[in-house]
Amino acid sequence: MIQDIFPHKLDNAYKNKTATDNDYIVIFDNRSVVVEKLSDKDYRFPKYSQIKNLINAENLRYLFSVDDNAYYLYTAENTQSVQDKFDVLSLVEVRKMKYDYFKEMYFLICTAWHIYSWYTDNRFCGKCGEKLSHDKDERVLICPNCENHIYPRISPAVIIGVTNGDKIIMSKYAGRPYKGYALLSGFVEVGETLEQTVEREVMEEVGVRVKNIRYYKSQPGGIDGNILSGFFCELDGDDTLKVDTNELAFAKWFKRDEIPVDDDGFSLTFEMIGKFNEKV
Repeated sequence: MIQDIFPHKLDNAYKNKTATDNDYIVIFDNRSVVVEKLSDKDYRFPKYSQIKNLINAENLRYLFSVDDNAYYLYTAENTQSVQDKFDVLSLVEVRKMKYDYFKEMYFLICTAWHIYSWYTDNRFCGKCGEKLSHDKDERVLICPNCENHIYPRISPAVIIGVTNGDKIIMSKYAGRPYKGYALLSGFVEVGETLEQTVEREVMEEVGVRVKNIRYYKSQPGGIDGNILSGFFCELDGDDTLKVDTNELAFAKWFKRDEIPVDDDGFSLTFEMIGKFNEKV
């Protein structure tokens, strides 16, 4: 999955540091990211030494480190001078790159995007409307007027493998850019356990009951800012699917030899499908 970048190690603890020449700078423009293209299959973020004359260092915010390499987010809105010098990839393009070397970079882009989105969505205090300030010692935004503290938002969601013997429910979302196959999924609501979310989402999306709910594994939620928890569960009763067409364009029971997708090496969803497919 995207977080499996061994032997490299992510250190996401906030540090009050100043960028140096060999540090990497992450720059987003809408839903695109600035990269340096080294070859057709090799990209990296620009180094500070390459762009320090094009940006204002006051707009750099420490993100994280990988091994001995530090990464900073450039928070200024006008980045055209940097874009003119480098390549710009949409986040959709980045996700489609299947090269093994790109897995680490995709994870870093997703993690940086999560923090970037949090910064851009929280410029003013939700209590009093004052402009927020960055704390120097931890990753938190603080209101100088009412002292409201805003930490990065993480939205919990579940991925659900509903099985019935040698069959599993696969679906396609309705009204979303992604048109491929997926397992059932949904966000956790206030007051719910993860297991209760599994039961509710399955009933709402395909109208069946489940039992023997078992936790499988978790994953950072890519560019959506989620934490995804994967669960397998078994059909409990009638297997007739009553599809909620507001949520799903398609849902069907698939036998193991009918499953139309393979593990993509990136997502919890496809790893779970692959795990189910192994148990022949």
